Amino acid sequence: MLAAYDHRLPEMNETYQPRREPVHEQTVVRGLRHHVTRWPGSGGGLVVLLHGWMDTGDTFQFLVDEMSERHAFVAPDWRGFGRSEWPADGYWFPDYLGDLDALLDLWSPDAPATLIGHSMGGNIATLYAGIRPERVARVVCVEGFGLRRTEPAQAPGRYREWLSQLREHPGLATFPSLEAFAHLLMRRNPRLTPERARFIARAWTRQVDGGGVQALGDPRHKRVNAVLYRREEAEACWREIVAPVLSVIAAQSEFLSRFGEDGRPENMAQIIRRFEPCTIEDASHMVHHERPAELAHAIEAFFERT
Repeated sequence: MLAAYDHRLPEMNETYQPRREPVHEQTVVRGLRHHVTRWPGSGGGLVVLLHGWMDTGDTFQFLVDEMSERHAFVAPDWRGFGRSEWPADGYWFPDYLGDLDALLDLWSPDAPATLIGHSMGGNIATLYAGIRPERVARVVCVEGFGLRRTEPAQAPGRYREWLSQLREHPGLATFPSLEAFAHLLMRRNPRLTPERARFIARAWTRQVDGGGVQALGDPRHKRVNAVLYRREEAEACWREIVAPVLSVIAAQSEFLSRFGEDGRPENMAQIIRRFEPCTIEDASHMVHHERPAELAHAIEAFFERT
């Protein structure tokens, strides 16, 4: 499918220049090849960066560039996202917990790890911190609120929808050029600079025949989850967290309002014992793309306190 774009858009020549050079690697995790981005540090300990839905690990570059060079960072592309391998049998959310557990066996087998997760990655980080509390030193959860509550009565309809989608063959959009995709990102998110938009466009696409680009990732991620989200189970996991948790919320978050009382920091603080809220002004959901300096400042201050 060729995505619509404006033929009048000018070429974007601006290119973001990373301050800290990334190292790209491949590692096999639970039988699947995972793409990993690393940024070596000077001795401040390892920080694991967990991206959100349809993002990639390497777009944490802007945040890493604003953080202290003491920290070493590592960011996997989750299974089926970015340049990581696609499983043959689809996706079940607990597999992300299994992948993170296996990755920490490789990266931090003898010491608790620091986790920074955005959106889906933040949800994985907080669940894991309650399931394996001994393996997590601290958590920064950026715009990760869990999901909306569901009711058992929704199950028949959800299973029907999932069965119907199994018969379909979803695809991902193709764009005529990297510049066209970068301009689309800027239209959707006016807080992106041209340099960052082009960087993200490169991270999120691959070249196709004819000179165009196609979004990366397995299109099967578009299918609904056959299993209803049970918030009560998530909250039970969160209550087991012993690490300090910094919860970062964007002042213009598109998602927070969907959760009602569940998303309010004072309510989350009743569930997570060492919970600290933080708001980034003039930012929407993609905080790490829009306001990396402000986010880095909040995280570094949290690290100093913990």
